[in-house]
Amino acid sequence: MNASARPHPAAPGTRPEPRRSMVVCGLLGVAVMAAVDEIVFHQILHWHHFYDRSTTGMGLMSDGLLHTGELLGLVAGFFLYADLRRRRSLSPSHALAGFFLGLGIFQLYDGIVDHKLLRLHQVRYGVDVTPYDWAWNLAGLVLLLTGVALAVRAARVGRTDSGSGSGSAS
Repeated sequence: MNASARPHPAAPGTRPEPRRSMVVCGLLGVAVMAAVDEIVFHQILHWHHFYDRSTTGMGLMSDGLLHTGELLGLVAGFFLYADLRRRRSLSPSHALAGFFLGLGIFQLYDGIVDHKLLRLHQVRYGVDVTPYDWAWNLAGLVLLLTGVALAVRAARVGRTDSGSGSGSAS
């Protein structure tokens, strides 16, 4: 292999990309939480389908579409993550924040928009859904707030690192 086969010289490579790291891992967080929801609550527990306002067949098809979207998100997210790593542009602290933000955003969107506003499905049927709704949405809120706290911390550390010429903070 000759020297011309090296990565593009214009590639950032040595400079972390905090925003991109957060967005890429946010996509992974959304896809992972969609997978957890679809596998645990749709397939294993049989509590609901993605769309429960029609026939069982339509519910199963909607689960398949959700699964397709989640897999596409995982594949795209892992390719984008690998690209960040290859170019040495990953900001691990921002990536972790983005992952938790993605987990929480999916959970809260599903709990508030899908369950309550659009009424596509409920967490569970045949029981009082109130404790399930509270648990679902509080779990999403905890994940989201964890992501926010990690993002604030990552931003502070990033400002401290870039603001001090020696790289040491007091």
